[in-house]
Amino acid sequence: MRTIGFVVNPVAGMGGRVGLKGTDGKVEEARERGAEQRAPDRARAALDALADYGDDVKLLTWGDPMGAEITREAGFDPEVLGEPAAGAGGDTTVEDTRAAVRAFLERDVDLILFVGGDGTAVDVVEALGDADVPMLGVPAGVKVYSSVFGVSPRAAGQVAATFADVERAEVNDVDEDEFRAGQVETELRGVATVPAADQRQSAKQLGGGSVEALAEAVAEDVREGVTYVLGPGSTVGAIEAELGFDGTTLGVDVWRDGEVIVADASESEILDALGDENVVVVSPIGGQGFVFGRGNQQLSPAVIRQCEVEVVASRRKLDTVGALRVDTGDPALDEGLRGWLRVRVGAFERRLMEVV
Repeated sequence: MRTIGFVVNPVAGMGGRVGLKGTDGKVEEARERGAEQRAPDRARAALDALADYGDDVKLLTWGDPMGAEITREAGFDPEVLGEPAAGAGGDTTVEDTRAAVRAFLERDVDLILFVGGDGTAVDVVEALGDADVPMLGVPAGVKVYSSVFGVSPRAAGQVAATFADVERAEVNDVDEDEFRAGQVETELRGVATVPAADQRQSAKQLGGGSVEALAEAVAEDVREGVTYVLGPGSTVGAIEAELGFDGTTLGVDVWRDGEVIVADASESEILDALGDENVVVVSPIGGQGFVFGRGNQQLSPAVIRQCEVEVVASRRKLDTVGALRVDTGDPALDEGLRGWLRVRVGAFERRLMEVV
């Protein structure tokens, strides 16, 4: 029997779709902007996969809202080892996550499966200390720079149930205030033991080579009356510069007919700004290859479904990824986006890449 400690950070990722680029210290602001919890749905997808692939799994978890109810809803009979300090109706804290991890260690679990983002990963690895117990993340945060996460919630559940070997991987985080200001400086916060699996994501790599010709060509090809939803990153930023404005490097801007309609837009602002014809322009994350679902949750399924998708990238960036990935939170949309895609890499050139 495989014993897994399962813990959920219920507020992870809430800041994404409302344009906050993270939730650390911003939970109340996210709620004021109308943010909804993202982590429970991600947790359930992982648990469903765990149930599908794990014939003999025992779950230990923490009291609501950190795992008890959702594990039961997924068909498990978990052992609840404790409760968050504020109870089921209060906000959880870093110490709640750490307390859960310490309790799991006392029960000699085979794996700690957590739902959250990089901040949660830091909490878990710090609580582990010198203990050589594998950890694995169900991606629910905004940034997800660490290489301890499954490539999707379902992949994380599958890996948790089936992994046979382990390896070491980095836990990274960024300062969210600097991130919101457009500065990305990753900091190594720990090295963890993780399941060895192809379905675990690699660490993000920043940068991507020369994109001047690409940016100039894309800017020249914009069409009158079309609304352009411009995603984060330096490649799309170069396109924005060619269009004549300083874009939001780590946010989403909406542009039409020579005018910035919304800068650093949230999901709702993007939806309000869309017209009859819309194009979303995104660039995959170097090293990971995610087109949607990492750092651009403002580009929600509701937004994507109303847009033509244009993926742009430097050749060097594509050379660092074996395939492209999507993790929108909507399985049907993800499936529709998968397949072979022509990625624009130059003024006229496109490279065929598979979205897996």
